[in-house]
Amino acid sequence: MKKYLVSGFLFCIILSSCSISQKINRRAKEYVLNNEALTNAHTGISIYEPATGKFWYNYQGEKYFVPASNTKLATCYAAMKYLGDSLAGMHYNIINDSTIAIKGAADPSFLHPDFKQQPVFHFLQKFKFIKIIPSSFKDYLGNGWSWGDYLEDYMAQRSALPIYGNVVRIDWLNDTTVDIIPPFFKINSSLTKDLLNGFRVEKPWDTNAFTFLPGIQKSADVPFTPDEKTLQNLLQDTIGVPVEMISNYGGKTEKIIHSQPTDSLLKIMMHRSDNFFAEQSLLMVSNVLLGKMDDRKIIDTLLKSDYKSLPQPPSWVDGSGLSRYDLFSPKDFVFILNKMKDEFGMERIKNILPTGGTGTISTYYLRDSGYIFVKTGTLNGVVALSGFLYTRKNKLLIFSILVNNHHSSATSIRRAIEKLLQNVRSKN
Repeated sequence: MKKYLVSGFLFCIILSSCSISQKINRRAKEYVLNNEALTNAHTGISIYEPATGKFWYNYQGEKYFVPASNTKLATCYAAMKYLGDSLAGMHYNIINDSTIAIKGAADPSFLHPDFKQQPVFHFLQKFKFIKIIPSSFKDYLGNGWSWGDYLEDYMAQRSALPIYGNVVRIDWLNDTTVDIIPPFFKINSSLTKDLLNGFRVEKPWDTNAFTFLPGIQKSADVPFTPDEKTLQNLLQDTIGVPVEMISNYGGKTEKIIHSQPTDSLLKIMMHRSDNFFAEQSLLMVSNVLLGKMDDRKIIDTLLKSDYKSLPQPPSWVDGSGLSRYDLFSPKDFVFILNKMKDEFGMERIKNILPTGGTGTISTYYLRDSGYIFVKTGTLNGVVALSGFLYTRKNKLLIFSILVNNHHSSATSIRRAIEKLLQNVRSKN
């Protein structure tokens, strides 16, 4: 009898698990897989319960997909683990009372408008001469990025010593005037005198000569090329002291001036899906672990260490997910999120990932605020959503839903995914 009861109990568990899977399968077909917006798309869905170590539902979870900005989850985990409590803003060595030698640490917060407190800037103001030790990192654009987008604000170029977010901020004032920040770039700018309704910007991809033509834009953030000469002149113009590039500096720059709390950067990165912050975060991790900025080598290092047990070894080429060379499976993201939960805890994660009604899901999951924490992803033909979901019975689930090659509106697909996840939450 005892044996029978134990077997019966186990049998009930199996039935319950099967019932959950079957119910989710029906809803996945109803809301997502058979949805008119997704009938010709490729879709992968994985829903996992970490408490039991079992998947509640898995549909093509082992297949590879272009993940778009879900790639930032892999970057975020590495940043949470290796960047410490506060960011290394800059490496330096004080040569004498008036002169300092500095070396970039890839920190994107330097003079960025998102950060009102600027400890690195105020520290540099103490000196009368600044010497910059240039970095060997010159891969301003990532592997597989779309070169045609080089004027778009979401594709700010990467650098060892970012400044102002590596973008020029432009505001239309009237038919003959635009405001340019930082003002240094006014030197190489030209504009027509008939900007009656706004402007549009032209700039060669490899120089920082901006031309303003008649258009309809009232404001814009346009990436500039962060070459050494531009950095030197821009820093000199901003701080107001002589700045020199020194490639043969023999001293050490072991001292560090810290800038911002690490999670303050990561929160913006994940809430806004900020590509620039993600790329620089990966370079900062590289600088910490390898002593140099090399996105390819740090990705290879992470894949051989922290990510060596990923279910499907991914193709991972950048920090942000701008590249279509990135390929991950839904189960890969479940693995990364579960690892994030185990190592850092849900309270820290809740502070970094957006919940319903915030960030990139500001108009989604409004009734689920505080119960869902996610990272979105969008490219042409790509919609992705991975994260954590607390059910009505307070069961914690980890999920990843990746959609590729759709030819519909991204909004209709996001709403379909929302219906599925809200059903999973309310019924369990």
